[in-house]
Amino acid sequence: MILRAVELLLLIVLGGVWGWTQDAAGWAFAGAFGGAVVWLVHDSLRAKRVLAWLSKGDLSRQPTFSGVWGDILDRSRKLVKKLEKKSANSEARLENFLAAIQASPNGVILLDAQGRIEWSNETAAAHLGIDPQRDLGQYIRNLLRAPAFSEYMSEGDFDHEVQIDGPGSRPAHPVRLSVQVHPYGKKRKLLLTRDVTAVQLAEAMRRDFVANVSHEIRTPLTVLSGFVETMQSIALEEDEREKYLGMMSQQAKRMQTLVSDLLTLSRLEGSPSPGSGDWNDGDELLAHVLQEARGLSAAIASPVHELASVGEAGIWVAGAKTEILSAMSNLLSNAVRYTPAGGHIEAGWRLRDDGWAEFSVKDSGPGIAMEHLPRLTERFYRIDRSRSRETGGTGLGLAIVKHVTQRHGGRLDVVSELGKGATFTLVFPPSRVREKGMGQAPAARVMVHDDMDDR
Repeated sequence: MILRAVELLLLIVLGGVWGWTQDAAGWAFAGAFGGAVVWLVHDSLRAKRVLAWLSKGDLSRQPTFSGVWGDILDRSRKLVKKLEKKSANSEARLENFLAAIQASPNGVILLDAQGRIEWSNETAAAHLGIDPQRDLGQYIRNLLRAPAFSEYMSEGDFDHEVQIDGPGSRPAHPVRLSVQVHPYGKKRKLLLTRDVTAVQLAEAMRRDFVANVSHEIRTPLTVLSGFVETMQSIALEEDEREKYLGMMSQQAKRMQTLVSDLLTLSRLEGSPSPGSGDWNDGDELLAHVLQEARGLSAAIASPVHELASVGEAGIWVAGAKTEILSAMSNLLSNAVRYTPAGGHIEAGWRLRDDGWAEFSVKDSGPGIAMEHLPRLTERFYRIDRSRSRETGGTGLGLAIVKHVTQRHGGRLDVVSELGKGATFTLVFPPSRVREKGMGQAPAARVMVHDDMDDR
């Protein structure tokens, strides 16, 4: 400020001196006034340059001034830098916030006061079938025309969620969405979407499972109760008594088998996946399940089935032996139950060129229609309920097989055609199989036992 005052006084004095040299008092005043005007114009030009620099915001081209204007420029530059840094930090936080919302498993849509889309993450776009860029500014009601949602928005009561069908939903593949609006700010709204298809399917499966278990247990219990009541109230001959006791024993064994399979499923679902340190001889496993299958065939079929061992020998399989035996035994027992008496059944191992190993069971039974194949591993799903109950099936065998293969990193493949039999194949990954000639398996192996009650 002092320098500006000095500049002004200097120009006024110089102007006055110039006017004084003209030998007239008026010229002296005019010269002083002219010096002040020159200073004002010069100072205005400097102010204009400062304003131009501030408007452009280019800190790299700062004018060079001394005095108060230089001080103003320095302070302005520091303030601009501070504001730019604060703006950059705010933008970074906003980007991080939006990235976090973008990564959310739930859909998020920001609506303005009129219900138009201001922003949407990819999850919400996928849920509702909208474009997060093209549909900006569109009314959400125009894009989401579900009657339940329209009524929800019209009522304005957002204390609860509403469920609607997602785009592409159909009976075979339902898609259910949960939508809820949360007001915020000045009449703005936050719309959240959540895919609840899996939850509803799980709830439906739970209801079906409870109903099926109740039904499966109620039937033999009813039979047992009836026989007990009969034996308590009526005097029976010895042959009748033996007949009733035999039927009661059959129903009791059926319930025991059902409970055992349910416990097996529960254990498989609640325990960690088996390690790959225990190696099992595939030939021993095959011999054991074939022996079981021959015993089952002799008990339920006449003439008995032809059971043959096919494929390659000399394969080690890593995993829980009781689980692998249970899966193999279930496949063979199913083949025996559903193949007519005297039919042909083949079972054996094969090592594929890609390193995976297969255990296959092929039968000459009636085959399976295409519409049943996707549901075979569902609990209690039976193609022929009467046939399954006659032969002691619980409807849980293939569900156990599926869980065992998944726990060992493999899968269950089914190939069948009506009238041409069926082939069930357990596929194990290379990390769990080894050819005997390519290396020795660890000596500490779980031995095969005849007691398979824990399957």
